[in-house]
Amino acid sequence: MTDETDMSDVPAPGAADSAPVAAPAPQPRRGTDAPPAADGAPVPLRSEGLSCLFSGRVVVEDATIAFPTNTVTAIIGPSGCGKSTYIRALNRMHEAVPGATTTGRVLLHDHDIYGRRADPVAIRRRIGMVFQRPNPFPTKSVADNVLAGVAFTRTRLSRAERTALVESTLRGAGLWDEVKNRLHSPAGGLSGGQQQRLCIARALAVEPAVLLMDEPCSALDPQSTQRIEDLIHELKQRITVVIVTHNMQQAARVSDFTAFFTIRTEGEPGKVVEAGPTRQIFGAPKDPQTEAYVSGRFG
Repeated sequence: MTDETDMSDVPAPGAADSAPVAAPAPQPRRGTDAPPAADGAPVPLRSEGLSCLFSGRVVVEDATIAFPTNTVTAIIGPSGCGKSTYIRALNRMHEAVPGATTTGRVLLHDHDIYGRRADPVAIRRRIGMVFQRPNPFPTKSVADNVLAGVAFTRTRLSRAERTALVESTLRGAGLWDEVKNRLHSPAGGLSGGQQQRLCIARALAVEPAVLLMDEPCSALDPQSTQRIEDLIHELKQRITVVIVTHNMQQAARVSDFTAFFTIRTEGEPGKVVEAGPTRQIFGAPKDPQTEAYVSGRFG
């Protein structure tokens, strides 16, 4: 990428709520309908013609999607269509893989996160990520896990501020009542669902504008899944959420918008077939491929 962008001009986390930047929804590319901002709402994050490559081989091609503020967007599609690769490219995690590159743009508050002057660490603070399997630091305490991101960014807090941050973040992740008496115990002793919510708390502690979730419930039991879904509904009141899921019922339950990715034949790159309001995607999709997938006829 050649665009030169100073990420210091990007509004700080939370600033979008007090001074929103009304970003126009991108124009559809190659027949792709990008979800528009509802009622003129700002779009904190969007991709424009984003392609993802591994050692020169295109695995995601020309993805244009907008993620309106305070909404949940579900990314759905069959295995191997590039959903996880795409979402990792939204906060520059894709490039952590040797030989991985991108073309196109990802805009955070209208600033290209792949610009030459963009700081990947600052970007990942503002666009948090929760992975498929819970990945807390198992030997660190619950409290230290919450504070890990703050420590990594070298943010200085007093003891009272750290204590308040741990409590407020764990409450925000719906975990406080379950762990308030175990704050100094190793995080590895928590259940799988608790560990996933702890990872969400860790991401929230640095106050991101957007939270990416890559199949966060695939390794969890139904009760833990329900808690995560309830939490997603609460989180969208504060931030924008993007979730990759194979579960059609989950996508219908938790999301406001849905983007459907697929591939025509094995070895070809994944593409966005259709994106729009979830009610439309599941109730009256425009593309026959979308209708076949959401109805269970393929995938």
